[in-house]
Amino acid sequence: MARTSQASIRDILTIVDLAGERRVAVVAADLARRTGAHLTGLSLAFDPLVPVYSVGAPIPTDFITTAHEQAVADAKAASEAFVAIGEKAGVGVEARTVESVAGDGFISVVRNLVLTDLAVVGQDNPDVPEPMRAALIEAILFQAGLPTLVVPYYGVTEFVSDRVVVAWNGSAAAGRAVRAAMPLLAMAKHVLVAMVDEGREPPGEPGADIGAYLARHDLDVTVRPIANMPNGTGATLLSFAAEEGANWMVMGAYGHSRLLEFLLGGVTRHVLSNATLPVLMSH
Repeated sequence: MARTSQASIRDILTIVDLAGERRVAVVAADLARRTGAHLTGLSLAFDPLVPVYSVGAPIPTDFITTAHEQAVADAKAASEAFVAIGEKAGVGVEARTVESVAGDGFISVVRNLVLTDLAVVGQDNPDVPEPMRAALIEAILFQAGLPTLVVPYYGVTEFVSDRVVVAWNGSAAAGRAVRAAMPLLAMAKHVLVAMVDEGREPPGEPGADIGAYLARHDLDVTVRPIANMPNGTGATLLSFAAEEGANWMVMGAYGHSRLLEFLLGGVTRHVLSNATLPVLMSH
């Protein structure tokens, strides 16, 4: 029986790294090729951070102008590199350069995500840091409400769909993540549903609901309750994925907003920081 999906991915947007190998763009182009999606690369020119002068001296105009021009030049260079990556992969691409002003809550970025099926963004790389990357990922997830594939900064050069771990705790966020991932789950050869024991007794048979749901979508599913490790649920999930040889993972993003600041929960933050495989998150 052919697998079915209620939705498809036809428009992918990736945040193009300003420096480094730009492997995330390569992964996004590979995913666009596999799904037949159009790929947009968004390169960000961040407003320069203004230093604080203890003596109250005026900020040199030349400094601000030069820093701004350099930021725009870096973004345009990243766009050119992205187009070359997309053309090499044989996918339809569009490059956009957006200026982001400090303190604007990534409004200009969110506007570019309104008509997008999936965002692809790189994990923050401590060796080659990108400006405000962690805050940007939070804005995409919580402010734009867009399913986001976070690609680790090391080791991954293509999207392999074969074996996937779905982190399941029965929450609405986890359900939204599964629904958002369904077009990619349809490409998987096997789905492992991981249920971490967090000390709460679920009603009925644990995992029966998610197992039946995925099976109705013609997926090969195994539901696996797993014990929680002493270092937390996030570490438990990542260890399980590594032990099972998973190629990627699906999980709900947890957090809440306080004024204009988006605060991730501990499990989400741990996975974002430590994952060594692509993780599709949705809030």
